[in-house]
Amino acid sequence: MYQTDPPRPPKETLPTMYDLPSEYPEDSGLPDEFHLFQPQLLRETFCPPNYPAEEVFVASDLNLYYDLRHTLWYKRPDWFAAVGVSRLYEQQNLRLSYVIWQEGVAPFVVVELLSPGTEKEDLGQTLREINQPPTKWEVYERILRVPYYIVFDRYTDKLQVFQLVADSYSELDLSTPRVWMPGLELGLGLWQGSYQGIERLWLRWYDASGNWLPTPLEKLEQESQRANRLAAQLRELGVNPDDL
Repeated sequence: MYQTDPPRPPKETLPTMYDLPSEYPEDSGLPDEFHLFQPQLLRETFCPPNYPAEEVFVASDLNLYYDLRHTLWYKRPDWFAAVGVSRLYEQQNLRLSYVIWQEGVAPFVVVELLSPGTEKEDLGQTLREINQPPTKWEVYERILRVPYYIVFDRYTDKLQVFQLVADSYSELDLSTPRVWMPGLELGLGLWQGSYQGIERLWLRWYDASGNWLPTPLEKLEQESQRANRLAAQLRELGVNPDDL
């Protein structure tokens, strides 16, 4: 590539999401139902009050490119959120992948859902092989410096939270399976309830009062219940709400 005078900025010369593969057919493993429903619940309840919706991006099973020196290296988190970045790529397009040298903003939180085949790498128990890309742990901790790394094992219902302290992750000692993130003004914890008709423990976001944040469907149900209560109160006063 010929150099220009003045030199063009790296953002213009390095690959964008349009240039990089969004998936590789040879990647092993397809998401099971839990890996579909759990990220969806996280997405539906992630509403940080200190960021407008247009400055919040969340994704699941999306290629995350992290090294401008090795532009084909990527990780594919089960779920992650970045704040202070446009919801749409350059304010106009849905993302094909998340390219860190183009976005300029690293994820604030990454969630990995343990699978038997990925458990050791997810927990930083594997060593990097010579001439191979870094492990997930190395990428999240040392390269992207993600403030919160969450690992959930649905087989044992064990929640582990790793917070970036100085240069490395420190596992938090959870007296209850919850963690508050001041930078988001949100907390993440285990909720026992029914989602998509399935009763179990789920990862879910909660607010500063400790209330679980509702899904869009739950919001509609709450509005319907409030309307029914108001109608009942009006009937007790002798007013037919249908006449209003």
